[in-house]
This record gives sequence, structure tokens and C-alpha cells, in this order.
Amino acid sequence: MSVASLRRAVTETVSGLPREFWWLWTSTLVNRLGAFVATFMALYLTLDRGYSASYAGLVAALHGLGGVLSSLGGGVMADRLGRRPTLLVAQISTAFSVALLGFVQHPVGIAGVAFLVGATSNASRPAVQAMMADIVRPEDRVRAFSLNYWAINLGFAVSSMAAGFIAEASYRAGFLLEAGMTLACAVVVFVKVPESRPETTAAAASAPEAAVSLGTVLRDGRFMSVVGLSFLVALIFQQGAIGLPIAMGEAGFTPADYGMAIAINGVLIVVLQIPVTRFIEHRDPRRLLVVSSLLAGYGFGLTAFAGSVGIFALTVCVWTLAEIVNAPTQTGLVVRLSPVHGRGRYQGMYTMSWSVAALVAPLMSGLVIDRFGAEWLWGLCAVVGTAAGLGYGALMRRLPAGDTPGVKAPAPAKSEVSAA
Repeated sequence: MSVASLRRAVTETVSGLPREFWWLWTSTLVNRLGAFVATFMALYLTLDRGYSASYAGLVAALHGLGGVLSSLGGGVMADRLGRRPTLLVAQISTAFSVALLGFVQHPVGIAGVAFLVGATSNASRPAVQAMMADIVRPEDRVRAFSLNYWAINLGFAVSSMAAGFIAEASYRAGFLLEAGMTLACAVVVFVKVPESRPETTAAAASAPEAAVSLGTVLRDGRFMSVVGLSFLVALIFQQGAIGLPIAMGEAGFTPADYGMAIAINGVLIVVLQIPVTRFIEHRDPRRLLVVSSLLAGYGFGLTAFAGSVGIFALTVCVWTLAEIVNAPTQTGLVVRLSPVHGRGRYQGMYTMSWSVAALVAPLMSGLVIDRFGAEWLWGLCAVVGTAAGLGYGALMRRLPAGDTPGVKAPAPAKSEVSAA
């Protein structure tokens, strides 16, 4: 590709998005540059504190349980109170709870604060996703979500490599660094990001889509099917932060080894997310979701044959490709299935699928590794990936073309355009 072609591709990728989106994007990037707890919690508990894999799994599960409860609560807050207040409360609370985690010593205290960190950190996600859907035009949303995902992984790639070495010197320093970066995110939101919640006029309030409750979301069968399949895929991807570090630690690898291997995930997403998104943007999402699920399952399944940092890194490459394809495709589908005035609740339910996976995955990982060995965990990932692929294949055949991103659909209603 020539320099001119590359410049044109970059310009087309970033142009046309509102200024508010870029401040929200900046907040996301700053937050992920300081990421530490989610990446190194398992190693902190097993190597630094000397706890078992089962206890590390229990603590990570409590972290996930906090996320389960706050995902729905954060979605309701985003719809009722607004996106901006929800973001500010969640980010400030996260900063203080992460800092506290670096100082607690008692195992019960560690577990309790981990629950608090999970609750506060996940409360912001529905608000972020709903805000992006509010401020970005429907035709630009897949691109916007891809750029946001790119920022997440740019920060993750940098923080993973740096945090691996920070952990060898002081885990507490990592916790304090994350707390400081999260506070910086709150400052960016407070100063630069305005409220985006669509106003509900008298006419809109009488419309069927305005009366959205959690019960409405639960009764939406096709959306809940997407949530269920998302849970299966998330269950697999969680092993990058849960099963993989425990397995590598038990095999004699250091935190820096794990940091370098998992950083490949972030680096590849930074390099490939935008060009791959441009390639798949107008392709059939039905096939993309099936293929990405299979790649995720069998990518982790290949980890059973890894015996060096290089081989571990190669397996990371396989399931990272699945992540690159799955993330914008699935997020675009979720937004399209969500009514305008219920975006917070719908995004909260979708976020909860990942939070429930964060609850179940640690328990599953620790139990399977302790009782049967890591090889059984990786085989189970292949089975779950196959099940998710079959599920997406069956579900997407029943969805009309207009309900799937990337498939030609009728023009959006004026109410949706004005709300965004």
C-alpha cells in the first residue's frame, strides 16, 4: 500500500465523527493505559501472596459478581440520571477502590475490595456504549466502536508490557498507578464530555419504545439470545486474563513472560483492528460471528500444546484475530437491536453477559486447573467455541437483514438520527 493510499484510508477511518466522541475515546485510552488489576490479579494472588489457584479464581469471581450487579444498575442509571453523571460516579469510585486494593492484607478484605472494584469499574460501561450510540450517526457506529476498541487495546498493549515489569518490583505501585489514571479519566469526562441522553418529549413518551424496563429487555427473545451467545464467547476470552496467567505461572514462567505474551493481543489489535474492520464492515455478519467464535475456541484450545513463550504468543495471535472480528460485529448488532430510549438498559444487559462470564470463568478455570490440569481447560474452550459458533449460525438465520449490521437495511427513522 502506498503512502497516499494509507493516508486516505486513515482519513476515511477517523473523519466525520463528532468532537464529543474523541474526548470519550481519549478517556477510554487513558483508562486502559493504567490498566493493572484485571491483567495481573491472578499473578498477584498466586505468586506474590502465595494463595492457591482456587482462591485466585474465587477472588476474580467476586470481582465478576460485582460487575454483574453493577452492569444492570449502571444501565438503569445511564437511562434515568444520564450518561455523564454515571460515568463520573463510576470512575471516581473505581479509583478509590483500586487504590484500597493495593493496601488490604487479609484474604477476606482482598475478596471484598475485589468485589467493590468489579462493581465500580463495570458500572461505567453501559454509559460509555450508550453515549457513543447517542452521539454517532447510525452509519458510523461500527467504525466508532472499532476505534474505541482500538483505543482500549492500544492502552492494554502498552500497560501490559509496562505492568509486567512494574509487578516484579511492586504490585502496589501498579494499583496506585491505575487509580491515578482512572481519576484522570474522570477529569476528562467532567471537563470535556457533555450529557448525551436523548430528550423524551411528550410525543416520544407515548411511543411504545419509550416504555423500556428491564422486563422489556428480558422479554426480547432475540436480543437475549445474542446476550447468551455473547456470554459463551466472553467465557472463552476471559481465559486470557484468568486461565492463561495461572497456567503459565504453574509452568514456571514469570509475570514478565506473561506480560510479553498477552501484550501480543493488544499489539495485534492496535495494528489490525482498523484495516480488518474496513475489510469486514460490509460483509455478512452471520458468517463473521460463526467464524470468530470457532477461532476463539480453537485458538485457546491450541494453548494445550504450548511449552514456550513463543508458542504461547502464537496461540494468542489466533484468538486475537477472533476478537478483532467479533467485537465490532457483535457490538453493532447489539446497538441495532436496542431502542433509542432504552439503550442504557440494553447495553447494561449486554455488558452483564461479560460480567457473568467474568464471574464464572475464574471459578471454572481455577477448579479445572487444580483438579484436572490446564490441558482440560483449553479443550473445554474449544468445545464452548464450537457451541457458540453453532448458536450464532442458528440465530442469525432467523434475523431479518435489517437487524444485522453490514447487511443492507432500510434508512433509519428520523427519530433515531436526531437522537444520535
